Amino acid sequence: MYKFFLKRVIDFLIALIGLILLSPVFIIVTVLLYFANQGKPFFLQARPGLNEKIFNIIKFKTMNDKKDGQGNYLPDSERLTRVGSFIRQTSLDELPQLINVLKGDMAIIGPRPLLPHYLSLYNESQKRRHNIRPGITGWAQVNGRNAISWTMKFELDIWYIENVSFATDCKVMFLTLKKVIKKEGINQADQATVEAFTGNN
Repeated sequence: MYKFFLKRVIDFLIALIGLILLSPVFIIVTVLLYFANQGKPFFLQARPGLNEKIFNIIKFKTMNDKKDGQGNYLPDSERLTRVGSFIRQTSLDELPQLINVLKGDMAIIGPRPLLPHYLSLYNESQKRRHNIRPGITGWAQVNGRNAISWTMKFELDIWYIENVSFATDCKVMFLTLKKVIKKEGINQADQATVEAFTGNN
């Protein structure tokens, strides 16, 4: 009942109320990033969701588009703007995903949506992460976020899928707030973003 109906209703209400209450923050961050990123405050990227259906995830754009002399993007750590770094550390870059939740692309809590080209790299167990809607935060995020290995992330994702409940989601929400306040596990050591998944070795 909760997994297949109530969870979606609660997600919709939380997203709607959250966007209304946080609209001043949303507007301020949008304006700051508009100037920091040459008129591009948002970052849209294709991600696989429920049943591997592709949707566009919406995030605040924390990195600029600077390139080297050969036209290649500079390393992530060099493109991360000062305001973008603050927004990422406070997890405000995730705020626009509440729009994805309203649309039904995502849930508040679930496995994080990854890149489409990872789909062919998953084993049968890892593919199960698409049996439910992806989330803004999840069991893997409160147990290490970007600071743990891909293998551990996938194991935590599958554990969550097998143990979805109102109590579990409340625990994830509480731990997410704790992580955000302490700014734990945002990036891997010496990296602005998480290392790419290259498959199961």
